[in-house]
Amino acid sequence: MNVLEAIRKRHSYRGKYSQLPISRDDLKTIMEAGLAAPSGCNMQTVSFIGVDDPEVMKQLLQVIDPPVAETAPAAVCVLTKRIPAYRDKCFAVQDYSAAIKNMLLAVVELGYQSCWYEGHITDDDHMNDRMAKILHVPHEYELVCFLPIGIGEKQPVCVEKKPFEQRAWFNSFQAESK
Repeated sequence: MNVLEAIRKRHSYRGKYSQLPISRDDLKTIMEAGLAAPSGCNMQTVSFIGVDDPEVMKQLLQVIDPPVAETAPAAVCVLTKRIPAYRDKCFAVQDYSAAIKNMLLAVVELGYQSCWYEGHITDDDHMNDRMAKILHVPHEYELVCFLPIGIGEKQPVCVEKKPFEQRAWFNSFQAESK
């Protein structure tokens, strides 16, 4: 599969996962794809914790409410470190977004499914802080995303995208004609 095929094939998966384990090599490959993402001013603000221990997965999943990915055999927890870069601006959000997208494409390439859970765990109830405690994350890092990984029992639901002409133009913005 080439990268354009992976981009088109990638969809968020919110169904049940097969209980087939994810190999440590595949989990490492997925995290390496994330580490290969661009980083604002090369500050490299993103780190990961791969989770493949069933007991640790169980502890993490018990924290997430409402529940998601209860049957996922593995996950990557995305950490960021807020480091000022150019003109004291921090590019952590851009950095971890690029890293997550790279990992999602690697997930597809390797034949797995996933879904990007961020706001669900970082809302006002701060589930991410409880997850970070389980994973012994130092206080200078923030756990910002949970990526469950596994073989989906079903195909992901593919939502219809708006046509190119409604969202992309050449040389200037072109409002939709009515």
